[in-house]
Amino acid sequence: MSTQHTGTRNGAGAPPRPATETRPAAPRFVESVSLIAGREITMRLRSKAFLISTGILMLAVLASVVLGSLLGGQSEATKVAVVGSAASAVEGNAELEGVPVDDRAAGEQLLRDGEVDAVVAPAASDPLGVVVIGLDEPPNGVARALAVTPSVELLEPAAVDPTLAYLVAFGFGIVFFMSAITFGSTISQSVVEEKQTRVVEILLSTVSARALLTGKVIGNSVLAFGQILAIAVLALLGLMLTGQRVLLGGLGASVIWFVVFFAIGFVMLAALFAASSALVSRAEDVGSVTTPVTMLVMIPYVLIIVFNDNPTVLAIMSYIPFSAPVGMPMRVFLGTTEWWEPFVSLAILLATAAAAVFVGERMYRNSLLKTGARVKLGEALRG
Repeated sequence: MSTQHTGTRNGAGAPPRPATETRPAAPRFVESVSLIAGREITMRLRSKAFLISTGILMLAVLASVVLGSLLGGQSEATKVAVVGSAASAVEGNAELEGVPVDDRAAGEQLLRDGEVDAVVAPAASDPLGVVVIGLDEPPNGVARALAVTPSVELLEPAAVDPTLAYLVAFGFGIVFFMSAITFGSTISQSVVEEKQTRVVEILLSTVSARALLTGKVIGNSVLAFGQILAIAVLALLGLMLTGQRVLLGGLGASVIWFVVFFAIGFVMLAALFAASSALVSRAEDVGSVTTPVTMLVMIPYVLIIVFNDNPTVLAIMSYIPFSAPVGMPMRVFLGTTEWWEPFVSLAILLATAAAAVFVGERMYRNSLLKTGARVKLGEALRG
């Protein structure tokens, strides 16, 4: 008796089916980091607020350089009418521009017409042999320019003008503070937003928490570093175009060190901002957990403004990782460092940044999927 085989699932008439279903391979760590970092960069570059704030910051830097050149430049020489032999007292004086006249009456007429600010005429009774004539008030500026002053020597001359040192310290401090706070807040808001909307659960089904954190840190670090580099290039270019080459020579090395220290220091701060933000699930609670990190950024800013002329405080700041990005470049500008000191400080900063990234990654990974109440620090570290 013959049997007839009907088409079954695995029968000859059915199409062949693979033994196992194939799933798309999960992206590797480097690919995941690249995708997340690119997403962070793209989102920021598409933000009008970010572009406008960056443009305003660039204009502020350029304006400060130009105004510094105008305010710090030499003022125009004061015009004075010079009578006869009094020309020898004015000749060679960079502060005065002599206008020769035939006699005292001609000089006084120019003074009344507003052509000159004073008249310098011979005077036999004066010890200097000249008299300075003003219109309605004593021409003290002209008198000071003609005054004979003794030579002055300093036992310990300052290498840098104190006012200039303060301005440079303020510049380093405000740039570091504003960039760290701006991009640190961006990272914090991004972490909490993804956690609050449960988007992070979808992301973690594809990439690891380590890749997610690394991508966020790298993406925002690239933007912050690019902004700082643009500020440095714009400032140096402005100094060159405005003819402030003396200042450029002393500021160039310190700006380069500032960029290097900032790049590493920001990675450290970015990891801490992301890790602390993962402890909460609501945007309203971000400030409470990121306050310690914010204080670590604010303290160097305050110290560099208050103690920019204190070598002891600056020396201590240059070796503390959270203040080294400001303290060490400032000491390089002042010329108070040995050649090896920036490298030692940089090594300390690198080690601290590595430790911060390690601890931050552990806190971030252990807290990311915990919603509701704030995650305690000990719990985030233990897992």
